[in-house]
Amino acid sequence: MTKQTYAIGVDYGTESGRALVVDVATGRELGSAVHAYANSVLDERLPADAGGAILEPDWALQDPNDYLEVLKHAVPAAIKASGISPNDVVGIGIDFTACTMLPTRADGTPLCFLPEFRHKPHSWVKLWKHHAAQPEADHVNAVARAMGEPWLDRYGGKISSEWFFPKVLQILTEAPEIYHAADRFIEACDWVIWQLTGAETRNSCTAGYKAMWQKETGYPRREYLAALNPDFANVVSDKMACPVSPLGSRAGGLSHAAAVWTGLPAGIAVAVANVDAHVTVPSAQATDPGTMVMIMGTSICHMVIGEHLHVVPGMCGVVEDGITPGTFGYEAGQSAVGDIFGWFIEHGVPATVSDEARAAGVSVHTLLEQRAARLKPGESGLIALDWHNGNRSTLVDVELGGLMLGSTLLTKPHEQYRALIEATAFGTREIIEALERHGVPVHRLVAAGGLPERNKLLMQIYADVTQRSIGVVRAEQAPAQGAALHGAVAAGAYANILDAARAMGGLKDEAFVPNAANKAIYDELFTEYKKLYDYFGRGANNVMKTLKRMKREARSA
Repeated sequence: MTKQTYAIGVDYGTESGRALVVDVATGRELGSAVHAYANSVLDERLPADAGGAILEPDWALQDPNDYLEVLKHAVPAAIKASGISPNDVVGIGIDFTACTMLPTRADGTPLCFLPEFRHKPHSWVKLWKHHAAQPEADHVNAVARAMGEPWLDRYGGKISSEWFFPKVLQILTEAPEIYHAADRFIEACDWVIWQLTGAETRNSCTAGYKAMWQKETGYPRREYLAALNPDFANVVSDKMACPVSPLGSRAGGLSHAAAVWTGLPAGIAVAVANVDAHVTVPSAQATDPGTMVMIMGTSICHMVIGEHLHVVPGMCGVVEDGITPGTFGYEAGQSAVGDIFGWFIEHGVPATVSDEARAAGVSVHTLLEQRAARLKPGESGLIALDWHNGNRSTLVDVELGGLMLGSTLLTKPHEQYRALIEATAFGTREIIEALERHGVPVHRLVAAGGLPERNKLLMQIYADVTQRSIGVVRAEQAPAQGAALHGAVAAGAYANILDAARAMGGLKDEAFVPNAANKAIYDELFTEYKKLYDYFGRGANNVMKTLKRMKREARSA
């Protein structure tokens, strides 16, 4: 009888990390544990022990020690919860938000760990939603267009401020002493693998989607980087020099130090790192062309496999072998979804609604969902734009803001709540239509993340707006399960990611089927959404950007 073996996946989110134990043969989830980051998201000031420096608007930093604490606490706790023997674990994989990056010494020591740099904000981890590098992103794009850089089209014609090189360039521009002191600039996911194995690696997913690396050409050429800033010319050769490893490959064996942290045997396989959205695709068995995976949480990442290379304006990127081998992986996204609903609950709902929810023994979210579900499409009289954290796809513009149109003195909170849900669904439809206009078919949708489990109204609205059925990933913790799947491949339990997906991935029996009766009204509403989308998002009216500029100027005065 074949010995039962297990893999561990560690999913690094925005505010916490989760470890999950998975059966290698079936993908079944056996036990998990969560560890919250002590310093969470640093978006107002540095910690007190680092001097407490005030951060400027649009900053979002993290403490790399929080990532190590996840390994030390969540992994042993997940093993204990699963009841397995650590000696039966054959591999471990991780996934991460991206682009989340940091400067380090040559031995991997983060600069923010060093006393001489700890009080300097640019020495810390820049989280994915750090948007303060927008001027650098504008420069990256302008120079690329002027020089005719061929890779720009593969990223929708515009690089986001969230991506790798704008963040590094911001360090050079604003804190050159940090830039020159750094021996490495590295994705946080690759840094964690470095800590687990003692070996520096770079993975093809973050390199491809966040640092403009392409399989056939590598990173952007030196001449282009020099045109951004002469001191930037050798950033790749001097501060990123490391081979890029394919997904599912073995980064190394678990080091003795990491074995002590995790309680796992030293030497077991550690897979190269991956991104939370991309690693979910094999967990959803969505490795066939035309199936879009939506990882739905605070934001949405949209992943779809294509058989051929197409240029799609406004996409986050297309990378060969970026998700699964032998295909082109397309990525798009919406910068805020669940965050919008959370913001509305916290700041837009009167105390009377909270009191009613408390009296009914339900959350405010649940109460609003119940009331919003009684409305017919169009009955709220409202339409909204879902740009409360900027627009990632298809406009790639963090300077945009949210909008609610049609409010009257009779407008109710549950009507606003429904309009916000519909706005995020319209944002997904815009992404789907952009892909299909440029040759990338999207036949069906698969949802993963927290929202599909918690908000059935939202899922039905997405099905109705897109007029596509939506399956739901079987795994409760799909990114962590996908990371464990990669750990199993790295351990040699499967020949490749596709084989592992067939054995370990899967969908639930439930699905959300579009209601044909709602198609006409949602088509009409989407037409109006598109008018607003183009008017405020494509330059006809720049009032949102003007307001953001005025806000910055007022705060800095």
